[in-house]
Amino acid sequence: MLALVTFAALLAAAQAPAADLFVDRAAGWGLNFTYRTGQSGEYYFPEIMGGGAALFDYDGDGDLDLFVVQGHSLKAGSADPGPAGWGRLFRNDLITPKERSPTPRFVDVTEASGIRATGYGMGAATGDFDDDGRPDLYLANFGPNQLWRNKGDGTFADVTAAAGADDPRWSAGAAFTDLDRDGRLDLHVVNYVDYSVASNVRCYAPSSRRDYCGPSTFPPLPDRLLRNRGNGTFEDVSLRSGIGRKPGPGLGVVADDLDGDGWQDLFVANDGAASFLWLNQRDFTFREDGLLAGVALNAAGRPEAGMGVAVGDGDGDGDDDLLITHLTGETNTFYVNLGGGLFEDASARSGLGAPSLPYTGFGTSWIDVDNDGLLDLAAFNGAVNLAGTNLAGAKGSGEGLAPYAQPDQLFRNLGGGKFSEIATAAGASFRTPRVSRGAAFGDIDNDGDTDVLVVDADSPVRLLINETGSRNPWLGLRLMGKRDLLGARVEVLRKGAPSLWRRAATDGSYASASDPRVLVGLGGNFEVTGVRVVWPDGLAESFPPPALRTYTILVRGTGKVSK
Repeated sequence: MLALVTFAALLAAAQAPAADLFVDRAAGWGLNFTYRTGQSGEYYFPEIMGGGAALFDYDGDGDLDLFVVQGHSLKAGSADPGPAGWGRLFRNDLITPKERSPTPRFVDVTEASGIRATGYGMGAATGDFDDDGRPDLYLANFGPNQLWRNKGDGTFADVTAAAGADDPRWSAGAAFTDLDRDGRLDLHVVNYVDYSVASNVRCYAPSSRRDYCGPSTFPPLPDRLLRNRGNGTFEDVSLRSGIGRKPGPGLGVVADDLDGDGWQDLFVANDGAASFLWLNQRDFTFREDGLLAGVALNAAGRPEAGMGVAVGDGDGDGDDDLLITHLTGETNTFYVNLGGGLFEDASARSGLGAPSLPYTGFGTSWIDVDNDGLLDLAAFNGAVNLAGTNLAGAKGSGEGLAPYAQPDQLFRNLGGGKFSEIATAAGASFRTPRVSRGAAFGDIDNDGDTDVLVVDADSPVRLLINETGSRNPWLGLRLMGKRDLLGARVEVLRKGAPSLWRRAATDGSYASASDPRVLVGLGGNFEVTGVRVVWPDGLAESFPPPALRTYTILVRGTGKVSK
């Protein structure tokens, strides 16, 4: 009989020293990188906001490689840092011995890859925009963005200008998704505020100490929406679609069918302003419905400082819910999907609200940490102003970003929409205060549980490896056509237990791109009777039960058509 490992079992054994759920393996596995904010003493706004990362299999060998954006000094006259100021690509040379767990080894291949990410890096997005079967890389910057096409030989080409994919403003991130169901990935670029170093504003904390400004100091920017023409280029439909007509200080973005009509919608978390829910009108126009849907404001009717976005079936009822990370003094807000495009703020009753009040959240995701079939929640924190550090009780030297450091959080899903924070069991890396920003989620060592790549400001990146989840039964799926079909939803049917719904996506979190594969923990109900996939174009197909504890590719058009 398979041994099942649950949080309850782990916590029951807490009298003895318990093993951490996550362990940072970055240094031991060759991942040596630090995101440099370029602190100048001038409190340039971008210094407190970046950066992110991407997990993607760029070389097609079946394991996740990674890219991390990079910052640099913004001060006029600063020396060119050269390659040290570029974002970096690391190849995963996964070692898979017969009798031991797989072990990644990371090699910096930036220079050989041809990627020259010289901008002040904010975020990354991945998706195969030219349908050649290889994931491409989009970089969002403070300043001009870049689109790098994967050539399939280990190198990339900068096709930004040729594809019409640039945006010279301050972009925080992006999302690839098929918005018109034509089989091609479109691109939504989320923009932040109209800030320039030349017109830097001096802002102060309540203590009269110099501090970073907030977003309300600067005019918000409209986002950019690019429609894929299918010939390697994009058409700018920002104004015609309606999305470019409504500015907002956007930071987080996710594409998902949030009203259940079978078409991909767009949710944008705005920083200190009402968030946007762009409902797809099926003709490449969008209606902003955040206020009526219940996701623009919190339950008290107030806008919050939206940063990261987690989308998934948090309450286990078959539709996707939203979790938005916010500023110190605000709760991370849990919007439960009521169906039909309506949501309810369930932060208080869920147990996710109060514990997040002292912290400023950025990277986040629903992840089934122990593969028990319930989606838990991870949130990575770091303040953006000194008022936030006072509430959090963070301690620092008073130099650099140390006073802004905060611990991270992990919440166990108790079922029924209830959660409990388990900071002690999460691991030492969660408990140690840092200035965390982007977080990318995926199975880095291919052992059947979700790991996390975390970017911390002016501190080495962390590779948090899940030490527990793979002990429980799991199902790994890659949902494919000519490429990963982002936006596909999968229903895993189990004998004597409710179905589990998951989605294939790379977007969400904060400024980061995650594993497109679907990993489904099965817990004690591991007898799978079938799998049903709803593809992005609306086709639904059924497949026989895949093998457990391995990854299976399901290809559109090879299943049995179902309703």
